[in-house]
Amino acid sequence: MTDRVVASAFLEASCHYLSEEYPRKIEAAIGRLSAADLWWRPSPGSNSVGNLILHLAGNARQWIVHGLGGAEDTRQRASEFERTEGLGATELLAVLRESTSAAEQVLRALEPADLLAERHIQGFAVTGLGAVYHVVEHFSMHTGQILYLVKLRSGQSLDFYEVDEAGRVTGTHW
Repeated sequence: MTDRVVASAFLEASCHYLSEEYPRKIEAAIGRLSAADLWWRPSPGSNSVGNLILHLAGNARQWIVHGLGGAEDTRQRASEFERTEGLGATELLAVLRESTSAAEQVLRALEPADLLAERHIQGFAVTGLGAVYHVVEHFSMHTGQILYLVKLRSGQSLDFYEVDEAGRVTGTHW
């Protein structure tokens, strides 16, 4: 198996998670929240669904669009957490989709050697591979937090999967 094949498979999977799997779950989940619930925080030191979506968009832009794609770094990280209201679900999802779309464009343009090249992003020395891996795992972690907050506020199951009596996934609700 060539480096190009492995790099292509890694980047394809990363694009799938960042542009399809996680955003689709977030979109389906936050449609169950009121405008107030989008910005509800369990405690002063916690983040709202809105904060987490802004944070995911900022992280993907900084680490992939800037760090790997060379775009200017315009991230205002603190503002992602300071906001307590304002954007509705439609606007938040547009910010997220814009960021993941830009990240996907960068990922699809990378060469295998780009994944091994060292970069300096957010004060860290990382390879391109490390940067992509960071963003995908970061997105996964915060997607889980968003889904939990939606369940907590809505009192509903998200029902993404059909599970049989033995506990096996038999289908999805996509």
